[in-house]
Amino acid sequence: MTRGAQPRHAVGRRDVLRLFGLGAVAAAGAQGCSLLTGTPQPQLLTSAAPLPRPYAVPLPIPEVARPVRSAGEVDFYELTGRAAEAELLPGLRTTVWGYGGTFPGPTIRARSGRRTVVKLTNRLGEPTVLHLHGGHTPPESDGFPTDLVAPGASREYVFPLEQRAATLWYHDHRMDYTGPQVWRGLAGMFLVGDAEEEALPLPSGERDVPLLICDRSFAADGTLLYPALEGRPGVREAYMGGVLGDVILVNGAPWPELRVARARYRLRLCNASNARAYELSTGGAMVQIGSDGGLLASPKPVRQIRLAPGERADVVVDFSAYRVGQHVELRNLAGEGAQARVMRFAVDRDESDDSAVPARLSTVEALDPARATVTRDFEFSSGSMHGGTGWLINGRPFDAARMEARPKLGDIEIWRLTSDVAHPVHLHLDQFQVLSVNGERRQGAPEWKDTVELRDAQTVEIVTRFTDYRGRYVLHCHNLEHEDMAMMAAFEVV
Repeated sequence: MTRGAQPRHAVGRRDVLRLFGLGAVAAAGAQGCSLLTGTPQPQLLTSAAPLPRPYAVPLPIPEVARPVRSAGEVDFYELTGRAAEAELLPGLRTTVWGYGGTFPGPTIRARSGRRTVVKLTNRLGEPTVLHLHGGHTPPESDGFPTDLVAPGASREYVFPLEQRAATLWYHDHRMDYTGPQVWRGLAGMFLVGDAEEEALPLPSGERDVPLLICDRSFAADGTLLYPALEGRPGVREAYMGGVLGDVILVNGAPWPELRVARARYRLRLCNASNARAYELSTGGAMVQIGSDGGLLASPKPVRQIRLAPGERADVVVDFSAYRVGQHVELRNLAGEGAQARVMRFAVDRDESDDSAVPARLSTVEALDPARATVTRDFEFSSGSMHGGTGWLINGRPFDAARMEARPKLGDIEIWRLTSDVAHPVHLHLDQFQVLSVNGERRQGAPEWKDTVELRDAQTVEIVTRFTDYRGRYVLHCHNLEHEDMAMMAAFEVV
């Protein structure tokens, strides 16, 4: 067994994160303990803007991006990160940072095995980095957090997409500033299809609905709120546990409504929040058909779906179980008050429906942990750094030049992840499978993941195989404030 770096307090090469403000911060809710009483928890920002009543705004569907050109087996796209005015709350204008000036950015629908090249042009006043979350990507295009695209510059990201059909998403990944830059709006959906999925009679077209779910808070004038740390002693510590918004947005709209037919719909659920986890439920039957890494082997009836930041799930909801005129709420059972609401479906018509959810969806290879060449330990905890407190992996803050592991190309490895408080852990390059939680072996068919939620004081074992690309990647917490405050580790495939 190989042990990761032994926990210790260390001073790294860089200063502690300095987030920049997105507007004056309203009163923060006491959602967690302070550093004086224990490990910090996410804190709620309270909006001062007038908020719409729930379900008064129609659900927007992000535009599907079109290639600027195609050549052979390659499609070329262009994205521009820029500031723009958007009406997120009715009657107010909010400055967002968006791909193409929209929040979310355009949805890219790509095909497995067909090379997709995305040229990112930065028209923002700050550097940016593009990461395809869940992408099986060469290191130079993976969005390593120090591979910055400077203001005014461009960079091409090459995604070979040698991977299964899956619901992915793309977002900013700038070191120290992922939280505020995603909060401003730098995120969008990236949907990969393949022949296996297309052969299934699943809902498609207008009944295949991407739902990017996140929380935000707003100042009285519609400005996005985010902690402004400079010159405010103690603010960094107050928000290091994570930032929660009090408005739930779906595809950029507050508590929206979607009109649906009495038919099956595929809902592609993506938790794009900085720190909020969701327990999503319609109060009725749902069928899960996919996870982070694509289709499950067979459909799984569920009553609710838990998604930590970065996680995705595809579910089918059959609205023929409801009458015309009925409303179906998608609620967050982990929230209270307004944060317990997400969106609503209004059943308003009858339509023919030839879709179905077959008993078999896909073949999912099970990785054999007995073939693992090594077991590595990664401990996620708070601790001392740079004379203050931050978030550490194996007792150390992120250092882009230090490799916490050097797995060999083609090898299977077991990584044991241990937490102090909740940490959604995201692994770049390859998907993985969960072996055990607190020593209890996972039951049921294997499924591919790229993000797994560690709950408080929990140990999760994952198994993965490092394929196709040598180079440096990262493992990190997807609570974006934790990530920005150094909870990230680099590894190199050799």
